[in-house]
Amino acid sequence: MALKVYRPTSPGRRGMSGSTFEEITKDKPEKSLLLPLKKRAGRNNQGRITVRHRGGGAKRRLRIIDFKRDKFGIPGRVASIEYDPNRSAYIALIHYVDGEKRYILAPSGLSVGDTVKSGSDAEAKPGNALPLKLIPSGSLIHNIELKEGKGGQLVRGAGAAAQLMVKEHEYALVRLPSSEVRRISSNCLATIGQVGNVDHRSIKLGKAGRQRWLGWRPTVRGSAMTPRDHPHGGGEGRSPIGLPGPKTPWGKPAMGYRTRKPKASDKMIVKRRGK
Repeated sequence: MALKVYRPTSPGRRGMSGSTFEEITKDKPEKSLLLPLKKRAGRNNQGRITVRHRGGGAKRRLRIIDFKRDKFGIPGRVASIEYDPNRSAYIALIHYVDGEKRYILAPSGLSVGDTVKSGSDAEAKPGNALPLKLIPSGSLIHNIELKEGKGGQLVRGAGAAAQLMVKEHEYALVRLPSSEVRRISSNCLATIGQVGNVDHRSIKLGKAGRQRWLGWRPTVRGSAMTPRDHPHGGGEGRSPIGLPGPKTPWGKPAMGYRTRKPKASDKMIVKRRGK
């Protein structure tokens, strides 16, 4: 993938860059794999905002992605590489020999005409899905299951890749992109290779309007609010935050405060992310 840099014909264009979409081979998505996508603007099933600053944006339709890769032993041909507005990664349309069509995440290096397969008899090459116990140590993997048969939950964003470190009896040690090392059942499936669209993180939006197209609304600084709206608000002119340090709008410490509750999966973490 390559990036194009726009000419500075306006202040918003200055420094703006975007994808050339060289890998995309098809403009229209597969109709049988589309679903309507209702906008919820950061709200949960009770209608309450759980993610702030969301809303608006271009209208989208949902592509049904095969994260489970449960077509075991049936080879499929890559028919096209397509853009998906709901994720940073590109997707690949697979035509299986039994006539079924499915979308998968397109790994880096996968091209039209290649063959992909999943299961214990699959070859360890990009796009194939195998149990962790059959993948060579040191391989780059993505779309990793946490529970056998549930479907891939880890490492699905553009350019992301985890590394299979060591295989033990029941578990495999996997180093995630965050540098966390996690113990995962060796029967869980993972897909070989790095997720495609590697240069996605280098794109510069250039203007606020382009952020609005993606469904992100403006973020206001707490120090620009009133005291009733934010702990940082109020005061004449610019005022310091004050002790004991920065806070969230709800008065909780904003930096270094542990919010993760004890989880059953904590015992599977061998090395935590961070420094």
